[in-house]
This record gives sequence, structure tokens and C-alpha cells, in this order.
Amino acid sequence: MDTSPKSKKGAGGRKGGGPRKKSVTRSTRAGLQFPVGRIGRYLKKGRYAQRVGTGAPVYLAAVLEYLAAEVLELAGNAARDNKKNRIIPRHVLLAVRNDEELGKLLAGVTIAHGGVLPNINPILLPKKTDRSTTASKEPKSPKAKKSPKKA
Repeated sequence: MDTSPKSKKGAGGRKGGGPRKKSVTRSTRAGLQFPVGRIGRYLKKGRYAQRVGTGAPVYLAAVLEYLAAEVLELAGNAARDNKKNRIIPRHVLLAVRNDEELGKLLAGVTIAHGGVLPNINPILLPKKTDRSTTASKEPKSPKAKKSPKKA
């Protein structure tokens, strides 16, 4: 028989193995939806630096969440403009390319099944040649206004 005080497994240093406190994630503490812990793990595993501070994954998660929310809002507006309920890659492309700052950030990015922005060079458009407009532009003589009198 083991009579040592550490007989309970998983007590985590609590004496007597009392009720465990509910854990609060770092994402919840920061008020974020993106996973702070996972991003911190990726930062460490990626060997971007020898050491990673505690605030770095929180800041990076906040920036990524903001960018995702911005793109989703603009893509949702593009979907609504096209009378669709679902966001497709075309809507994401239209949202990114029509926004100046996002367009600059994602300038070299190709979005699969996104297509291109609708654009026709004005030189390629047909010239306007309406007969009514050309006739109205000709200067009228003052004699042409009067109708001939019948005798």
C-alpha cells in the first residue's frame, strides 16, 4: 500500500485533490476568436526566433483575425451585390481587388477561380456614330429657320 500524499493521480499540485478550476484559454482572455496557443506553437516550431515572447502570439492572432474579418465583410458585400447568399472565390477576388489597401497587400497573389476585374479599354469600345447627333451639331443658317410662304 502506498500511503504517500501524492497517491491521487493528476492532482496538479493541489492538496487533497480538490475541485479543479475551469481553464480559461488565452484567446478568451484576449477576447479573440483566433487560437493564441496554436499560433504560439507555430511560432516556436517554425524557428522564426530563438525565443518567443508571451505577447507575440496574442498580437499576431489579433492581426490575423482583423484581416480575416475585413476580407469576409467586403466579400459578403460583393456577394450581396451579386444577389448571392454564399461567398465564392469570385467575391473574395472582387473584394480584395476593389479595396486599395488589401489590393496592395495581396498584389502578387492569385486567387483560384477568382477571375479578373471587369475592365474594357476605352480604345476598344465602338465610336458613337449617330446620324441625329451629327445633324444637330451642324450650324444652322438664319434663312433655314423660316419656312417658305405659299402664294
